[in-house]
Amino acid sequence: MACAEGFWAKLAKGMEKVNPKAIVFDLLFVQNFKAYGNTDKALSDVIKGKENIYVSMNFDNQNEELRKAIDLPESLNTNIEGDIGFLKKAEYINFKNVRGIIPELLYGTDNIGFINIARDKDGIIRSKLPVFVYKDKFYKHLTLLVALDLLKLDIKNLKIDSEHNLILSEKDKRFIPLQDNGKAYLNWYGPAFTYEYIPVWEVDKAIDKNDLKFLEDKFKNKIVYVGVTTTSSSDVKSTPLSARYAGVEVHTTFLNNILDNNFIKKTNLIFDIVISLILAAITGLIVYRSKSVSIASVKVFVLIVLYTLITLVVMHYMNLWIPLVLPIVCAVATITASYAVKYIITSRDYEHTYKLAVTDALTEMYNHRYFQEQMKLNIDNSKRYNTPFSLIMIDIDFFKKFNDKYGHQSGDAVLRQVASTIKKNIRSTDIPCRYGGEEMAVILTNTDKEAATTVAIKICEAVRQREFELATGDWTHVTISLGVATMPDNSDSVQGLIEYADKCLYIAKENGRNQVVSETKE
Repeated sequence: MACAEGFWAKLAKGMEKVNPKAIVFDLLFVQNFKAYGNTDKALSDVIKGKENIYVSMNFDNQNEELRKAIDLPESLNTNIEGDIGFLKKAEYINFKNVRGIIPELLYGTDNIGFINIARDKDGIIRSKLPVFVYKDKFYKHLTLLVALDLLKLDIKNLKIDSEHNLILSEKDKRFIPLQDNGKAYLNWYGPAFTYEYIPVWEVDKAIDKNDLKFLEDKFKNKIVYVGVTTTSSSDVKSTPLSARYAGVEVHTTFLNNILDNNFIKKTNLIFDIVISLILAAITGLIVYRSKSVSIASVKVFVLIVLYTLITLVVMHYMNLWIPLVLPIVCAVATITASYAVKYIITSRDYEHTYKLAVTDALTEMYNHRYFQEQMKLNIDNSKRYNTPFSLIMIDIDFFKKFNDKYGHQSGDAVLRQVASTIKKNIRSTDIPCRYGGEEMAVILTNTDKEAATTVAIKICEAVRQREFELATGDWTHVTISLGVATMPDNSDSVQGLIEYADKCLYIAKENGRNQVVSETKE
């Protein structure tokens, strides 16, 4: 590598022979190479006399106890006027320390820029930081410094307008749009449109051979960035183009954006929310008007594809970054939520319809059909798990005479109130039913004869003690008779249990009513 002279000094001198527009070292010369002779001086001597050779530094937030924060030469900072308040507050561009390069370079040239890169939260580099704040002063990115020189613009005085655009030239309307965090979103052209990769060993070989033809072909009137591009190096980034993208290649993309005046501008948060709500509203309308889930899903998928294509077209032709993830998430969430709500409403409608179908309108007890279904179900469960269950048949005493005396409206009122009394004196797992007319029934799950008889007595006593309001506003008392049957003690079929409970009910009526009978004494 000809270390006696210094490899990088040799490289710079060799390329300088063919007059490149700029040689930009994306390398940090932070060590003294005394072991190889006076190479620091050789490198600084080459760079000192050349206005087109640039070197880099970077900022960090290293604790001052480990590395003292140095003062940088005044020639490196930049005056920025206008709306700069947001830059002072942006955490990404404010730094507490700096990695100093070798003194021969730091104090030997003004062509020093900074190469810090800020990743997004997902680790992807989508933007660059054109300027930095250090010790309350502004410093330019290395590429911004190079671009300003190449464009022959003022490198010491810049301006930021009210829309957070970093104005490079008001005359040419050349500017870099900044976000509130100080970042500028890059327009990624891709490697084929950004740079040509030339291995350093080829350059070294051409210099050794004084191959001016090779050097002219590659470097004459060209902008040359010197940096590490091997994928095994630590200077590899993740970008929208590739998960392994060399840092120097990110800088060249930035340079092309500045020279072409071609940056991406991102919409603000309010616009992102509005467009997301609009997409969600359209999705909701599609769901509302679609007759099936599959049709709605296809339409929403087409909507998302069209929206994605629109964002790509706008990005390509207008350099405007319209949000993609948030609106799509809102659309998917909307269709999911819409069908969840539809399912809940349908389920509730079904439950309500089913309840109407199995409920007696007058007493709000279960009707006769539901009674038969539950009897069959309880018999099957009793046989399968060898557990008892009981049935109570209930009849209002002298109800026909009651209707004749007080009228059917008063009879209906008493039926409702007797039903309410029965429901208040049974468990939530028990099933109260209107069997027909003034006759009612209660199915008691997992209940033997003794427990069922106790419940029946409780119901009988509660009805006997209660006063019932008639349709006329008068009050009266009524009594009930009850018969109890239990499976498997009295029968193992629906018909058998009903017949046994009816026999007990008949005995209760024959023996004076207002009582419970659970045995037929047969």
